[in-house]
Amino acid sequence: MKHRSLVVALAVIAGFGCQAASAQTLKAVKERGILSCGVSQGLPGFSAPDDKGNWAGLDVDVCRAIAAAVFNDPTKVKFVPLSAKDRFTALQSGEIDVLSRNTTWTLSRDTSLGANFTGVTYYDGQGFLVKKALKVNSALELNSASVCVQTGTTTEQNVGDYFKSNNMKYELIAFGTADETVKAYETGRCDVFTSDISQLYAERLKLANPADHVVLPEVISKEPLGPMVRHGDDQWFDIVKWTLFAMVDAEELGVTQKNLDEMVKSNKPELKRMFGTDGNLGEQLGLTKDWVIRIVKAVGNYGETFDRNVGAGSKLGISRGLNKLWNKGGLQYAPPIR
Repeated sequence: MKHRSLVVALAVIAGFGCQAASAQTLKAVKERGILSCGVSQGLPGFSAPDDKGNWAGLDVDVCRAIAAAVFNDPTKVKFVPLSAKDRFTALQSGEIDVLSRNTTWTLSRDTSLGANFTGVTYYDGQGFLVKKALKVNSALELNSASVCVQTGTTTEQNVGDYFKSNNMKYELIAFGTADETVKAYETGRCDVFTSDISQLYAERLKLANPADHVVLPEVISKEPLGPMVRHGDDQWFDIVKWTLFAMVDAEELGVTQKNLDEMVKSNKPELKRMFGTDGNLGEQLGLTKDWVIRIVKAVGNYGETFDRNVGAGSKLGISRGLNKLWNKGGLQYAPPIR
């Protein structure tokens, strides 16, 4: 029994050694002095540069929040635009530290790519965009339609599943980039453009006459979108994951960019833990005690960044829907900071 206990003890020690040895991403990011963040090649509301090269969007804010937590400076981010096809390779190779690029969490991606999803920034679903001139009111009226889709995404399989399950014929026309796909749709090379509904709203803004196009009511899949990090570094995985959770928890507790200075003075136990005035939870992550203060000061809570980038305060005007907090009828829910 003593021998077995020794073996177990040695295994535990070895496990801690492996964990410490693999916790290199935070160290590398700090030494480099900048976070490398993989984003889309330009998707309004999620990640897109303006004419001066300044990036904005929900996915962009996630990376700015991580930079704020690590450096206390949300500008210390290098944004790396990636196609759907190249995004995973960039993460695997170490070109980027985190992939924050409207990417669907699936089992195969979670297991076969050497990466971990850290949470859900946007609960989405696949849909269809059509020209109003077609006078189509439902996806069930799309029999024999030609469908434009971007390669390297989950949309191809979803389209096949949907049309087959409804005994409809279709022609799939695939393109390498989102811009090529949208251009093909707009010039009439296909009847329908399919993608995540959030992307349909974003891409519609790029069309010459957005009002001439409509998103059909059907949602044909579950598309939980979220950031990814490489396997093997639990500390970095925890930092990115808890950055998301902090934004959601801040909204639930009513902490905003505007009222942050006042809220920090609160004596409520949950707020004192969140702000680091009680305990050392931030230090357990490898960050500072005021890590949540840094995040909220930089980008706001989850609701603020949602509204500013894709919601009521944005050009997209997408309803919160499933992305409301759990206690408001939605799915957004974060474990407690305690």
